[in-house]
Amino acid sequence: MFESECKTSSHRVIWQLVLVLGCLLAVTLVVVACSSSTTAATTSGMGKVSVMLSDPATCQAPDGPFSHVYVTITDVQANVNGSAGSSDSGWVDLTPGLAKAPMQVDLLGLANNHCFLATLGDAQELQAGKYQQIRVILASNSTTVASNMCGSSANCVMLTADTSNTPHTLQLSSEAQTGIKIPSGQIASGGLTVASGQTADLDIDFNTCESIVQEGNGQYRLKPVLHAGEVSTTSTSINGKIVDKATGNPVSGSVMVALEQKDVTGIDRVVMSTMAGTDGSFVFCPLPTGTYDVVVVGTRTDGVEYAPVIVTGVATGSTAGAVDLYLPAVTATSSAALTGLVTSQNSAMAGTVADVQLSALETVNSVQYTIPLPPTSSQSSAVLVVETAASTASLTCPTGTDCAAYTMQVPSSGAYAGAWGASGTTLTQSSALASYAVDAIATVPSSGGTLDCSPSDITSTLNALTGVGPFSISFQNIGFVQCQ
Repeated sequence: MFESECKTSSHRVIWQLVLVLGCLLAVTLVVVACSSSTTAATTSGMGKVSVMLSDPATCQAPDGPFSHVYVTITDVQANVNGSAGSSDSGWVDLTPGLAKAPMQVDLLGLANNHCFLATLGDAQELQAGKYQQIRVILASNSTTVASNMCGSSANCVMLTADTSNTPHTLQLSSEAQTGIKIPSGQIASGGLTVASGQTADLDIDFNTCESIVQEGNGQYRLKPVLHAGEVSTTSTSINGKIVDKATGNPVSGSVMVALEQKDVTGIDRVVMSTMAGTDGSFVFCPLPTGTYDVVVVGTRTDGVEYAPVIVTGVATGSTAGAVDLYLPAVTATSSAALTGLVTSQNSAMAGTVADVQLSALETVNSVQYTIPLPPTSSQSSAVLVVETAASTASLTCPTGTDCAAYTMQVPSSGAYAGAWGASGTTLTQSSALASYAVDAIATVPSSGGTLDCSPSDITSTLNALTGVGPFSISFQNIGFVQCQ
């Protein structure tokens, strides 16, 4: 139904690769599937699975730092056992053809199959059942690749500022070669259900912009976070157009649009994000069937940030229509800085490294929504991913911890919200100024999103902006304990 829009969105275009893989990976990847049960099980009969790759990224040229991100995939495997290790005998090969002919894919490239960047081989027959773990294996950088866009490496990035498109090797953590794990929590409905006699279409979503980290030595490292899920290869999209309420025209600047759904704690989490086009249009596809909240933030070319907008209850196959963005009453203080420190320590009360995904939360109508970070020169993904480390000359950690300081720039205005309707959405602002909490989720470094520490998810207290600005909130330290 929305094939042309899907193609446009993929050309423009990255919960949860800077965790998102630190952020993937900090830079993050995302997996989605469609079954309600979470119990590992196989059933009688055989089904088929076809595997596609997608990435509606937010960090691509011309506004983002990367013009191309190439990765070379050598295999995709699945297991009905959600806790199976890499040597478990239950792994099933979903893409056997890639062993002889690895596929190099530009994660910021054009979709060549509707909304998909690539189809990873033909549909494969396998035992019917619910597959609760998926892993993606990347080629080592020494692998010989046909028609290699990266020169001497199998994986690389190219920078927007470099018009010569010189490839920079994308360093891989060991997990990328032994298998980037997509656990059941990052697979839609907790697992991929393969029914007897049926073919399931599995989409693997690389959260590129949260999965690439530039290290202190100038090298780029992939710390991927992936999501996955079963999708339809036809009309599973949500589209719309973002306009400036005052002018009725597209925003002169950058607009980030996020799709969110509630997690088990009731917090609306970003499951996919993209940048609106210069004409204000956006399309999310492919999408697992369901209902989503659309959350929009925008930054004008002069740096003024619009108030966030939340449109709730948008189903796949629907259009959000024209969505208005509102300027704050005082544009000179349109943003706020959220700052703080994250610490991590193991059971011996000694510092240990952890990847931490940080989100800005605003409560609207008793629901906590993730407010995506507005696009700026230093923010190109919807959430922030940091990695804790030992004290340095510029940052002293509390005794017995590793730590990381953070700053997130967010809109100072309270969000406008309204329920989706076929004839349009009526938006209402709950308060003139926003109130924010910071949510932090700790994961094992380079694990693709495996939760770490106890507890692994900590939310700060709510802090309200007051006065006339400039606005800044300094949060109490968020301390993770019992980490690996």
